[in-house]
Amino acid sequence: MIVRADPTEFAGKRVLVSGGTKGLGRATVERFLAGGARVIAASRTIRNPIDAVEYVEADLTTPEGSETLARAAIDRLGGIDIVAHVVGGSASPAGGFAALTDEHWLAELNLNLLATVRLDRLLIPQMLEQGKGVVVHVTSIQSVLPLPESTTGYAAAKAALRTYSKSISKEVGPKGVRVNAVSPGWIMTEATGDFLQMLQAANGGTIEDARQAVLDALGGIPIGRGAQPDEVADLIAYLAADRAAAIHGAEFVIDGGTIRTV
Repeated sequence: MIVRADPTEFAGKRVLVSGGTKGLGRATVERFLAGGARVIAASRTIRNPIDAVEYVEADLTTPEGSETLARAAIDRLGGIDIVAHVVGGSASPAGGFAALTDEHWLAELNLNLLATVRLDRLLIPQMLEQGKGVVVHVTSIQSVLPLPESTTGYAAAKAALRTYSKSISKEVGPKGVRVNAVSPGWIMTEATGDFLQMLQAANGGTIEDARQAVLDALGGIPIGRGAQPDEVADLIAYLAADRAAAIHGAEFVIDGGTIRTV
């Protein structure tokens, strides 16, 4: 549990976190709870729940799952003040573009783009009615630094999410709703371990070989490690806080210096 937060920072705020039971999602949930928020989170399967959180079992890759979560947020909390779109990931096989079928592409788009688009469409109108709100989209440095061996579909979906985020910021900002994006590099989550195992299965060798292959493909990470989930969650929380009230329509990279260009 993150304990360094101001426990009154998000007092009275109603926060929705998509994908909130493990990895970055769980860290984001814990960060908002530490700031005093009321939190509702979703996952396909609820594992290791936190007592203070309202959970919804929903598949956000489907329109029905998004509707279930949005309806629960309105019914249980009476509305939402902050949305942190953390849900995402990739299960596509290694092997380059030719290994990706239509089904792989649709899965990547539904998880990494359309899940966010649908929830925004369901929840932002309520924010506009109340005249205020904050949306944080979690994209990825893969949108500008794709790994052709394994992340083409994921990277393309995240690139679309970046463009979408910038576009709606222009539309809803004048009406009181702030929209920003966070672009992490490599994050040390459970999904990272799954990804390395997938690469190991596809290419042989050891897990360390798979890890080094990713580092080589990224060109290395200058600080020598990936980000911890709570570090990224802190950035999400900062952008959602009132002290960031002048930050809008922006993208913040948290990648340990992986992207070396300006």
